[in-house]
Amino acid sequence: MRRVAPSSRRPFLLRTAAVAAALCLSAGATLAQATRNHATLAMVAEPQTLDPMASTADLVGTIMQHVYEPLYTFDAKWNVVPMLAEALPKVSADGKTYSITLRKGVMLHSGRELNADDVVASLQRWMDSSPRGKAVAKELAALKAKGALGVEITLNAPYAPLLAQLALPSGMAAIMAKEAIAQPLKDFVGTGPYRFKERKPDQYVLLSRFDKYSARKEPASGYGGKREALIEELRFTPVPSANTRVEGALAGQYDFADLLPVEALTRLEKSGGKTVPILTPSFGFPYLVLNTKEGVAANQSLRQAMQIAIGEGEMLAAGFGDTRFFTAEGNHFPKGSPFYSTAGTDRYNQRNAKLAKEAAEKAGYKGEPIRVLTSRQYDFHYNMALLMAEQLKRAGFKVDLNVVDWATLVQRRNDPKLWDLYITHSGQFPEPMLSPPQLGDGAPGWWASPAKQAALAAFNREADPAKRGALWGKVQQVVYDEVPYINVGKFNGLSARSPALDGYVPAIWPFFWNARIK
Repeated sequence: MRRVAPSSRRPFLLRTAAVAAALCLSAGATLAQATRNHATLAMVAEPQTLDPMASTADLVGTIMQHVYEPLYTFDAKWNVVPMLAEALPKVSADGKTYSITLRKGVMLHSGRELNADDVVASLQRWMDSSPRGKAVAKELAALKAKGALGVEITLNAPYAPLLAQLALPSGMAAIMAKEAIAQPLKDFVGTGPYRFKERKPDQYVLLSRFDKYSARKEPASGYGGKREALIEELRFTPVPSANTRVEGALAGQYDFADLLPVEALTRLEKSGGKTVPILTPSFGFPYLVLNTKEGVAANQSLRQAMQIAIGEGEMLAAGFGDTRFFTAEGNHFPKGSPFYSTAGTDRYNQRNAKLAKEAAEKAGYKGEPIRVLTSRQYDFHYNMALLMAEQLKRAGFKVDLNVVDWATLVQRRNDPKLWDLYITHSGQFPEPMLSPPQLGDGAPGWWASPAKQAALAAFNREADPAKRGALWGKVQQVVYDEVPYINVGKFNGLSARSPALDGYVPAIWPFFWNARIK
């Protein structure tokens, strides 16, 4: 055997070790690339709960729609379509009784088959705890199981928004295993394509693929149709700083980054393929909720004075800057919608400090601070709040701006003693009763009045879409008259995905079934 001299053996061994290490690193990198099947998703904040009924916050709905499913959902054209239900319900001639048949063989994450008792228990909990569910509960005469896969809902009177209410991911009528139902929820047992795996507060919520998921057969469309968990794990990571979400997207740190500031669009477009900007048109509308129950804003005349002081167009410019991202108009629904109406819009975008000051004095305003809740997690909320505070100050109001994280805001808004106005936003939906939740009962703001009750009763009992359009105008007029909330305008959303995230479809509540990691 040929011997290697000691003086020459060391370089030889070093070269051999280096080559071996390089090969190992290369193989490891190749293996990691080949086997990576998880997605890191940068969200705007830490969800204050994982109970999809307990909050109407979009963040909660976005995450937990992967774990829980409703009886019905929306397709790409916002039509209501069946999800856990086998088909659309059979409705009695008087419009009061809905007979629903469940799909057979749908598996819960606990390993057993979903049945009608699970559905009845879930819907009962939803009607007890969710603002949207409470609105439906007022219309309910009876809810019962009819055999293993039948559910019957009987109403006191026709209620046109019922199916849309059952379909919404926010404040969801989530169907869960009856044995897991508790207050608060401790076990998250649903039927979705992903199952809950782990939560580390302020770090992540981790969902893993449910291998026994029972998918529908129809082609995917919006939230409807076939759902496939092609990514093994979804890691929803709270990233409260909008700039950090932008930088992380550009650096390839995140597979998806939600709700980015509009000024980041140019950088995203010029990233050289490192990230892909996503513009979601008609994403939603920002709005201001006023506390009609306690404090200075409980005075309706004072709320009207505040409405006179506010210039929504200026607020939108402060929040979004680029006119491609917003539309300043007082109609709550866009032209072309059956619910387009100009009722009350003469009170939109007044920005009249002098008139507002006179109205406030007449209403008995004595300089009490208006406590405004806002958050930096949604940068446009914060920027609009700063501008709105100046508008109110110009009209003689004293403003106390409370800037907190989003989870704290969602928690504080449930206590009427802690705030007078908070800023939020909602998706733009085809059914008016879906949002804002203040149109229902019990949502923060606690709006209740005879005029509201009468206008909504007429609107909700009318099944004819053409007639409902005219009746919505009367509801919109009451909103402008009583000022329980102020619709600021309409905006488009900006987010970003990595080139590796394939098949993602832009949506108001981002979903990641049917997407894959390339």
